[in-house]
Amino acid sequence: QVQLVESGGGLVQPGESLRLSCEVFDYDSAFLDMSWYRQAPGEERELVAFSGRDGRTDYGQAVKGRFTISREVEKETVHLQMNSLKPEDTAVYYCSAKRYGTYWGKGTQVTVSS
Repeated sequence: QVQLVESGGGLVQPGESLRLSCEVFDYDSAFLDMSWYRQAPGEERELVAFSGRDGRTDYGQAVKGRFTISREVEKETVHLQMNSLKPEDTAVYYCSAKRYGTYWGKGTQVTVSS
């Protein structure tokens, strides 16, 4: 059973940066496809960033050029670097892992407000 624990959320002003982290437990993250999703109140959950175990990455259109997903393999951790944050980036951000099944973390709140 894969367990995921997110951290790094918080309250920031527009234009600032945050880095989210997702630590993977009980599985070698190198064999997992890893993603970040987000869900704002009243909205559907949407894909933010994807990091495949084959090295491929992909991003949601709304965050391309601002967000970067990366892996720190020795720490079994996946990061989401978020730059130039906007109020519309406000959401709960979830880490997801996929291999034979799909696993989710509990989420971390990101609020962008002046």
